[in-house]
Amino acid sequence: MSAKEAFDFGPVLGYFFRKKDPSRPSNFNLKVMHGINKISIIMFLIALTVMIVRFISRM
Repeated sequence: MSAKEAFDFGPVLGYFFRKKDPSRPSNFNLKVMHGINKISIIMFLIALTVMIVRFISRM
């Protein structure tokens, strides 16, 4: 895998900023599942950023 592929955040940003699709089914469980997914992605990116900053600051 190349660095360009590893740092391609297009699909992640598309997940957060997509338009509402009226043909997509919507119920409470689906909304909660997507909400939890968004929270977990944000937490992962924050943790990854902290790890990179700590690694760089120790050099």
